[in-house]
Order: sequence, then structure tokens, then C-alpha cells
Amino acid sequence: MKLAVVGGGSTYTPELVDGFARLRDGLPIGELVLIDPAADRLELVGALARRILAKQGHPATVRTSTALDAGVAGADAVLLQLRVGGQAARAQDEGWPLECGCVGQETTGAGGLAKALRTVPVVLEIAERVRRANPAAWIVDFTNPVGIVTRALQTAGHRAVGLCNVAIGFQRRFAAHLGVAPELVRLDHVGLNHLTWERGVTLLDAPGAPTGREVLPELLADFGTEIADDLRLPLPVIRHLGVVPSYYLRYYYQHDAVVAELREQGTRAARVAEIERELLRLYADPALDTKPELLSRRGGAFYSEAAVQLIAALLGTGGGPGVQVVNTRNDGVLPFLPDDAVIEVPAAVDAAGVRPLPQRPVEPLFAGLIAAVTAYEHLALQAALKGGRGRVFDALLAHPLVGQIELADRLTDALIAHNKPHLSWT
Repeated sequence: MKLAVVGGGSTYTPELVDGFARLRDGLPIGELVLIDPAADRLELVGALARRILAKQGHPATVRTSTALDAGVAGADAVLLQLRVGGQAARAQDEGWPLECGCVGQETTGAGGLAKALRTVPVVLEIAERVRRANPAAWIVDFTNPVGIVTRALQTAGHRAVGLCNVAIGFQRRFAAHLGVAPELVRLDHVGLNHLTWERGVTLLDAPGAPTGREVLPELLADFGTEIADDLRLPLPVIRHLGVVPSYYLRYYYQHDAVVAELREQGTRAARVAEIERELLRLYADPALDTKPELLSRRGGAFYSEAAVQLIAALLGTGGGPGVQVVNTRNDGVLPFLPDDAVIEVPAAVDAAGVRPLPQRPVEPLFAGLIAAVTAYEHLALQAALKGGRGRVFDALLAHPLVGQIELADRLTDALIAHNKPHLSWT
């Protein structure tokens, strides 16, 4: 089996490779190709990947390539984890919205729109070249904003599914609180990428069992303080809601407080850039043959486990169909959204594809925000595909974190000014 990773020079990659090595029984990779235009860092990461696999006795061959077409040729699955514009663009995305009084974040709000505009055209070009190389290959998108990028891929007819580590992170934390194996925890996870709520947590009778008991009230009663601290949301609010929101909901529920914090403390982009520099220094050590502890501070916890589970199910190597939280086409699952919207819910995944599971009705408190952000994502995709200042303005005006004419106008000008090199229509 051949797997290709576009953006293979990312500092995330050793986390992914470590998962491939540990979980080899479910995903027997024979060849791993890391593809990235940044040749210097690609070789650093590729060499570490070989050492990680060798230390764990994994027989896969690791190749590196700066040539996309050669790298994806013959791949059974292609994982996308690229960042158009690099960390410098992220720093801008998290900076200029603050000047307008809005959250500066790389996937949410105005900064997330800027990332989508840069990213969608590049990803679609990559996907078309993957399709020419191997029409049967699956594309697994980990590139943010995952919901918009996955919608672009699926609208263009690609065999694509989006993946995020938020759900698996909650599953692992809840399992740790309960003192059980993660496989015994099933989430009632609903929403959009980076806009989700855990409405229920089932402790299964056995791994994969259809039955179990609901334990979310127990988790909130016994571990509410720890959960609230992780989310940085007030515990009384979480208990009032009776659900566990994604930590991204803080950008909506406490927007002004977050803006004040970011203005005072600085954005995460600067801290991530510093971590990346140190990681690359560590990766250059020929004696390093494990992922360093510092990588856990980079983000993407449990990314490798989620990726292995998903790819193994899609390629039919994981021992049968499974249920996994993914980003995929709605197709009536949430009836208040268009069929072509991309939602993040549990889905049955196997070699036949991805089928989102039926969901109980979504409460108005959550459905309203989901519907509003879905409308924004539709407009964001139109702006990414067709360009034009008016489409950028429309997307920002529709976003719940903007929604005012004067503010959308200022943000539109700032977005375009900071992203001119990446926008073909300017």
C-alpha cells in the first residue's frame, strides 16, 4: 500500500509517522511519500520519519519528493496537510482582524476566510492532479478550514473526506476521566468543523457494541471543573447547556473577552512559530528516533490515530466497517441545512465510502449558529472559487462574528491587502 502526504515537510508529520508505526496492523503501509516544495525541511522530516519507522521495526520505505505528480502516482490515499503562505500568513490572519476588533484566528472568522481564499484553489489543483494520477485514490483533508476545503473537494467530484482531531481528543479525554479504554466511548458529536457540541457520551458495553449507557451527566457532575478549564468556558454555562462545546465555541460565546486577551497576550501564531523552529532543530539531530515531547505543544493531538482509523476503513484494511467522526456531505442528515453542506458528525466508513449517521433533532440554540455558519461557508467558497471584493464582503457580512456593514467593509479591505500575492483576481 502506498500513502502520500502533501505537506509532508510539516512539523506535524512525525506525529503521523509515529501513528503509522504503532498501528501498522490496521494500516500496512509499504511506501510512504512525503511531498513538499520546501526541500530543506522536507529532508529533515523525511530522515526523522525513517528513523522512527526503523526504531519500531516498520518495513515501509519513506521517500521524499518536491514533485507532486511523481509523489502521488500510484498512491492509494493522499493526505493533505498543507499551509499556503506558511506561518507568516498565519501570523497575519491572527493579527489584522484584531485591529478591527475581531477575533484573530486561523480557521474562524475573518482570518479563517483569508486562509480559505488562499487554500481552496491550491487544494483543487492538487486534487485534480491526484485524480489524473489515480482516480480511485481517496483524498483525506486535514488542511484548515477543513469544512470549506472539504466542501470544495466534494463539489468538484473528488473522493474526499475531511478529518479533524477535536472529536478524538474529546473521546480520549472522556475515556481518561472514566478510566476506560477509548474504544468504549462513543460521542454524540454534531455540528460543523470547529463548531461542534458533544450532546451525549455513551459508555459502550464492549468495543463496537450497539448498546451502552449515557454518561455525559456523570462526566459533567464529576469532572465539570476539569472540562471547563480545558475549554476555558464558565462551568455554570456548560452545565446550563448540558453539553460539552468544542473549545472553538469560545470565539463565539466570549468573543469580546477573547479579543481583549489576544490583544494583551499576543496571538498563538508567534508561539507556534517559535515551537516550529525548535522542532526543526531537534529533527536535525541524527540520534533522534522518536517524536519529541515538544511536538505535543504544536497541536494536533491524536491526529495520527484518527488518520490511521479513517484511512484503514476507507481502504478496507482495518478489519471491517467502523464509525468515525468526519467531515462529509450532509445529504439530509441535518434537514435544516442544504444537502451539499459539509457537516461534522459520526459516519459509517468502509471501502464503499462515507455515510453520515442519522442524527436526532438539533436544539435551536445550536442549530441557529450551525445554519448561520453554513451560510457563511457557502459564501466563503464562492469567494474562493470566483474571487471579487463583493463576494469577500458578502461572506464577512454573513459571518456571526462580523455581521455589520462598516466592520465587514474594513475587514474586506484588510484581508485583500494582506493576501494580494495569493489572490489571482486582485
